[in-house]
This record gives sequence, C-alpha cells and structure tokens, in this order.
Amino acid sequence: MFIDEMNEQLNKLKTKSSVKILAIESSCDETSVAIVENGRNVLSCVIDSQIEIHKRFGGVVPEVASRNHILAIDNVCKEALTKANLTFDDIDAIAVTYGAGLLGALLVGVNYAKGLAYALNKPLLAVSHIKGHIASNYISHKNLVPPFTCLLISGGHTAILDVKSYTQMECVGSTVDDAVGEAFDKVARVMGLSYPGGVNVDRLAKEGESNINFTHKNILAGTYNFSFSGIKTAVINYVHNKQQKGEPINIPNICASFQTFVVGELCNKTLKAMKDLNSKKLVVAGGVSANSFLKKELTNRCSELNYELYMPELKYCTDNAAMIGAVAYFEMLNGMQSADFSLSAKSTLPLGIKKG
Repeated sequence: MFIDEMNEQLNKLKTKSSVKILAIESSCDETSVAIVENGRNVLSCVIDSQIEIHKRFGGVVPEVASRNHILAIDNVCKEALTKANLTFDDIDAIAVTYGAGLLGALLVGVNYAKGLAYALNKPLLAVSHIKGHIASNYISHKNLVPPFTCLLISGGHTAILDVKSYTQMECVGSTVDDAVGEAFDKVARVMGLSYPGGVNVDRLAKEGESNINFTHKNILAGTYNFSFSGIKTAVINYVHNKQQKGEPINIPNICASFQTFVVGELCNKTLKAMKDLNSKKLVVAGGVSANSFLKKELTNRCSELNYELYMPELKYCTDNAAMIGAVAYFEMLNGMQSADFSLSAKSTLPLGIKKG
C-alpha cells in the first residue's frame, strides 16, 4: 500500500514545476545532506567532513567513519533545511546513496533516509554514488546534457564511460587494480605525506621536476583499461631503495614524476576512447577531478582537439549530497520507482553496462 502511494506521488512530481529533493550522502567519510530543486539548483548543501579524524590513521577507518556518521547526520540534516529556509513540509522526496561505498557508512544514510521517508510519507529514491559524481556536472554546468564521454576518477573508481542519457551508460574501460585516487594516497603514505594524499602530491609536484623514470610493466597498452598498481609499486620500491642506501629523497620530484605518468595515462586513454566513439564532449567526475595538473593537461589537449570539456566546481568534486539530489531528479523523470523499507546498502555497484 505504501509503495503504491509513493509511486503515485512520484508520477505527479514529473509534471510539477518545482521539485525539491532532500538528498543524503554517507558513502565514505563525509556526512552530507542537500536540498536540490529540479536537479540543478542547489538550495543548500551541508558537508561534515571527517578528514581531521582519519588523518592520524593515514586513511579512512570504516568503523570510525560509521560512528561519526551516526553522530553527525541529524544535525547536518537540520542545518541543510535551515540554510534552504525550508521545512520538511516543503520537501517532495527523499534521496539517498545506497552504493557504492563503505557498507557501514552507507547503512547510516540509508536507514536515516528510510526513517524520514516513513515519518514524512514521502517517496524514497535509492541512488548510485557513481551516477551522482557524473551528475555533479549538471549542477556546475546548467546547460550540460548527454550524450557525452565521462572520465570517472575517485578513490574508489577509475573508468571511461559512454554516457548515453541521464540514466543510461556503458563502461568503455576501467581499472583492473587500484583506483587512481587510491594510488595517490598509497604513494603519498610511503613518502610520509598526510591523508588525503592526492592534494599533497598535487601541491608538492608543482615544486618538483618530472625527471624520474619509474620502471614498471604496462600490461594494458592498447586497451581502455587502467592499471596503477605497477607505477605505485615502482614508486614504493624507489623510495625504499633510497632509504636503505641512506640516499636523499627528492619528494617533489617523485610527486611530479608519478603524477605526470598517471595524468598521461588518464588523458591518453580517455582521448583515444573519445576519438573511437566519435565523441566531442568530455565530462570529468570524481574527487581526482580537483587535481590541478590534470585540469591543465585536459584543458590544453581538449582545446587542441576542439573538444568540449566539463569539470565540476571544486566544492562538488568530492563526495556531497547535492550530486545525489541531482541524479535522483533525473532518475525520477525516467521512471524510477520508490524504494521500499527493505532497501539496504551495497558496497559495490556496476559501472553501467559493459561495452561490447
């Protein structure tokens, strides 16, 4: 009975001129609640980050993240409503990230969203974190519409996607081991840089020269797939060998050399895929899209090739609930049904349909 009523509400929302979705994101170490109107207009977005909590561990500890989500989520939700100058009565639907991410962290958001949906008698939209990162560009670029090629780069994902519509995509290529953000963090850790590693590698690379040729085997040459385990291991071995010999370690040069290789792989494979797909529009999504060297390289190379390039604003690069509210709106328009109270979290989700 509840589901029928909720789906009837969703059908009516499709023709409503202003649809306000309260969205919840808790997939990793940010507790975020946002209110998004019509998929592109962010009325409020509150993020409670746990970076300072996890710094002493050198990375995110899932159990610690989950406990802190529990402590933060209710206050974050109230703050989002206050900043938007709205009440729960103004909200049309509840959206939540149900995957992919840390299972315990996701469960906090999912269960909070289910409680809200039940108490408010509002539809519940279960959203993919992966699609959310892509949708962050719909907020930053109001005129962006599919189709386009997407380079998805974060701590958990590295993939090239052929995005056909707001809700449908094919995976052209993906990482076979470490995601690019994960590789940045691991390389940073071996050099004694604090978490999160990516921003520190990017910062120090500007002070160094890309003059170190790290030995590794590129087993995926000629494919659209990525492997960062080899370059990561090469950097770790290089640092350890220097330490064992008592030789000085030039950290800025290591950062610059590692980053140059990684960004080169991302650019070369993505732009080759675009050529083969006959695509002229590139969208970059995920936390690593904040990397300054990547932005510079993609901007220059897309300009040379006359490709359109879209990258999210810095505040929407990392995990946030605004992107979840954005994708929820477009999923609703495409016929997504309300989730029921059996909804649970999923640590992994497919990166769209596998191409070919």
